[in-house]
Amino acid sequence: MKVNEIFLSIQGEGISTGYPTIFVRFTGCNLRCNYCDTTYSYEGGQEMTPEDIYKKIENFGYKRVCITGGEPLLQHDIMTLLDMLKKYEVNIETNGSVDISGFNLSDSHRFTMDIKVPSSLESEKMKLSNFNFLRDIDEIKFVIGSKEDYEWSKKVIDKYYQKGIITFSPVFSQIEHQTIIEWILEDKLDVRFQLQIHKVIWNPNKRGV
Repeated sequence: MKVNEIFLSIQGEGISTGYPTIFVRFTGCNLRCNYCDTTYSYEGGQEMTPEDIYKKIENFGYKRVCITGGEPLLQHDIMTLLDMLKKYEVNIETNGSVDISGFNLSDSHRFTMDIKVPSSLESEKMKLSNFNFLRDIDEIKFVIGSKEDYEWSKKVIDKYYQKGIITFSPVFSQIEHQTIIEWILEDKLDVRFQLQIHKVIWNPNKRGV
């Protein structure tokens, strides 16, 4: 498994925002989103076994883990690592283009499926059949950069949504926060608005936080 970085911080977004979390960021991604904020994860890193990764996680002393990238589901031994983390709360961040039907997650593990909107320039690669396999505890994330993104996201929700917690967040520094909130309230959408609070607490370009 190719690991880009492992670090302890607080979760900056999603339904675990604010909680101490161990981040395992894998190297490699099959997408090249226009607004990607982790382009450094496309390459580099070091080869590690699932056992090596587990030992590093264990040393931090917390039971909450975020598996991210890049695209972590491209790692061949990802299920081996997840099996080792059965006693941990684990969030697996996936980019919406990888088939999740073969991943049988435990009740303490959940997906955050980041559905790429038109401004990402990768929306056509979304595997929207993944909606069929999401559970109530899984998160469906839309990162909004324009009104086109917002309207596109609404159509996807109307057509494909079955289960899960929907979150809308702004592309950092590209759109006003209140603009998205106004759209949500005007349309009476029952979605969760969120910010990337780690970019407020630290420099937006700082790594390892």
